[in-house]
Amino acid sequence: MTAFHVSLVGRKDLSGEIYRQIRHAVLDRRLRPGDPLPPGRELARTLAVSRATVTVAYERLAAEGFVTSRQGSGTFVSELATLAGREKTGRRSAGALQPRPIWVAMNPPPTFETVQFDFRSGLCDASLFPHNSWRRSVAWALRSGETTAGVYEHPAGHRDLRVAIARHIGISRGIRASADDIIVTNGTQQALDVLARVLLAPGDAIAVEDPSYGPPRRLFEALGIRVVGVPVDRQGLVVDALPRGVRAVYVTPSHQYPLSVTMTLPRRQALLAWAERNNAAIIEDDYDSEFRFGGRPLEPLQTLDAKGLVVYVGSFSKTMLPTLRLGFLMTPPSLRAALHKAKFVSDWHSSTLAQAALGRFIDEGEFARHVRRVGAIYRERHQVLADAISRDFAEHLELIPSTTGLHLTALARRMSVDRIAEIARRAADRGVAVQILSRFAVSATPRAGVMLGYGAIPTAHIEEGMHLLRACFDSEPQ
Repeated sequence: MTAFHVSLVGRKDLSGEIYRQIRHAVLDRRLRPGDPLPPGRELARTLAVSRATVTVAYERLAAEGFVTSRQGSGTFVSELATLAGREKTGRRSAGALQPRPIWVAMNPPPTFETVQFDFRSGLCDASLFPHNSWRRSVAWALRSGETTAGVYEHPAGHRDLRVAIARHIGISRGIRASADDIIVTNGTQQALDVLARVLLAPGDAIAVEDPSYGPPRRLFEALGIRVVGVPVDRQGLVVDALPRGVRAVYVTPSHQYPLSVTMTLPRRQALLAWAERNNAAIIEDDYDSEFRFGGRPLEPLQTLDAKGLVVYVGSFSKTMLPTLRLGFLMTPPSLRAALHKAKFVSDWHSSTLAQAALGRFIDEGEFARHVRRVGAIYRERHQVLADAISRDFAEHLELIPSTTGLHLTALARRMSVDRIAEIARRAADRGVAVQILSRFAVSATPRAGVMLGYGAIPTAHIEEGMHLLRACFDSEPQ
């Protein structure tokens, strides 16, 4: 039996109100064809009206074709009612409430439709996810009294997961941290959101790499923060180009997004010195640094920071699954209390079940084994893709050397931004998805080039996909 709300408070025509509210529920499809209505006697008792009042309403609905009665079965929404309702209801008024202009101008988030040859960045291979071992961790978490106690978690997150994360980044990145330094978030984007709320006021300026990843920029702008693009060269962010008055800088030094370069040690030291002189914060997004395929790893900015100016941000979206929606930030002690409050007012805390399962997954060594296994597969894809670009695209593209992450970037040698965009559209028509570098520009002149991810495409499909892409480069402009 379908339960629905009917309000008679302050109404005079009680039978008419029951009729109108049920009718509207049918037209709005809150009540669907075949849904049963409560027996007249029961609805009359619930609404504290006479049975005759309900009967009159039901008879009127039946006469107009909105409901049908079946002897011995009850009263049901008519199969024909919503067909007529679509014509009668029409479009709703746009309403007087309007969003702030920034939400009108902002582009919608990207969609990730399935394509045959998927070279888009930001994606991992879901087929490599260790479902069996993860299922065991989730089952353990469900049996845990902490996840079924029915109480709210501390805003910083599940204690066991924070301990596990602190130990993990200590081993994998050489970062000295305790569980008290860790705050669990719903991915990197929420980490940046709570940081921006704590560190910056509307009208303050934050510097971002130019080109850079779009969602953080849009987040900062939505909070009323002024975003300033700072150029990136082969050594990383150009520190000398940082303008005065900037309160914070957001960087991806381990694997710059989208150019793939790694910030050199002198640049890291220069950035830390700049932050100390200007009493500014550095937000270090250690983007997909888990996957490194050569060269000596450089220390994160956080490990070089002696003044407590760096906030370290990480995520499990690439190493596990984006759908898990778990990330973290490591905060200096001076920001800890404020960040706990910001996380609390944002959503109180992330899912306790997922946190408990991930903490167990890390503690049991399953996470490290998973990263080693998929890292070997991504290493092979990285090499196959790099070889294909260097061999087959040398006259068109200059590959930017990179030994980290899940994408490669190549600059166009002689082609314009528009020509590269045309090639990408033509490739999409052939089932090959690539991203153009120009869409990541902040304020500088957009660069012509392409980004090629290898997280989501099987190794065996890379050569065929690149062959199709090469044909798009060779075809005549339309």
